[in-house]
Amino acid sequence: MRRRTFMRAAGAAAVTLALSGAALAQETVKIGLILPMTGPFASTGRQIEAAARLYMQQQGDTVAGKKIQLIVKDDTGVADVTKRLAQELIVNDKISVMAGFGLTPLALAPAPLATQAKVPAVVMAAATATITEASPFIVRTSFTLPQATVPMAEWAAQNGIKKVVTLVSDYGPGIDAEKAFTGAFTAKGGQVENLRVPLANPDFSPFLQKVADAKPDALFVFVPSGIGAQFMKQFVERGLDKSGVKLIGPGDVTDDDILNGMGDVALGAITTQHYSAAHDSPENKAFVEAFKKANPNMRPNFMAVGGYDGMHLIYEGLKKTNGQGGQALIDAMKGTSWTSPRGPVSIDPQTRDIIQNIYVRKVERVNGELYNVEFATIPNVKDPVKAAKAN
Repeated sequence: MRRRTFMRAAGAAAVTLALSGAALAQETVKIGLILPMTGPFASTGRQIEAAARLYMQQQGDTVAGKKIQLIVKDDTGVADVTKRLAQELIVNDKISVMAGFGLTPLALAPAPLATQAKVPAVVMAAATATITEASPFIVRTSFTLPQATVPMAEWAAQNGIKKVVTLVSDYGPGIDAEKAFTGAFTAKGGQVENLRVPLANPDFSPFLQKVADAKPDALFVFVPSGIGAQFMKQFVERGLDKSGVKLIGPGDVTDDDILNGMGDVALGAITTQHYSAAHDSPENKAFVEAFKKANPNMRPNFMAVGGYDGMHLIYEGLKKTNGQGGQALIDAMKGTSWTSPRGPVSIDPQTRDIIQNIYVRKVERVNGELYNVEFATIPNVKDPVKAAKAN
């Protein structure tokens, strides 16, 4: 009898402990930040983590009366690892939000888990247009390649460029960029030849030789963030910097994080992108100053602003839901608008993609450093792929 009484008491204590643990868990909102912190795309992870931590430092770690906990995991740039980490974060850590996702395969891998667990996934980097279609719980604060690329094609056609070779990394965003540029540029009467380079261990030399032989007016380049320096080195080695071929593309190739190290070869490159560290606004000047102070010897790039704005979207969504996650949180994120360091932005309620300005920029030397200096703005650009489907 004493044993039964003890067992009942112990069972009641266990339930009480579990309930108090659950209550405690509810008081903490956990965000699982899954990023490539090592490997060839580590610069992306480093930028996004730094920006996310800066946002929390500035805004505090409490929202709607709940403590925010950031759990950073390194997927090494491998999709199977991303999926495993997402599952562990959902099951073991009981996260309310997952975020990050440095490349398209890494964003797509956990999409079914986001749907099954009803955990919002905030894509802060990956840029293939179709990513948000993989789960109704995916929302994006970075950009899509067509969003940045179609304006580049239109600018090229308006500025006397008739013949272009495209050189892209052979995976989702690169193929998106190639198709978007080719479709928009040929519609304006331009001529295009397409080349694709392997994503893993790329050697640009043989492809650049083909470019030299083709003698186009311009070379359109898309490579993932952090790979631009390697491309530029081989661009110079093939003498293309002195050939008269204009270098154009979305902004990944002249990524702010590595631009200074490229040297004079990058001068004059024309790109279209949603963010530059040189963007002239009070919000961006404050952001760049705070980022550099928190991360000496680092300049924020477009990945950083995707991470910073991703945290802002999470915070704003939690404010609207009073700290609730799941379907309520993803619904609260739709239609949110704010003034970002990049300019005015909003989340398209239909597609869950970001609507933002796209800037035409030229690499120039400013106070002894290289910057992407904006000289034209295309306002409120939606992803053109989804906009075309809607029409």
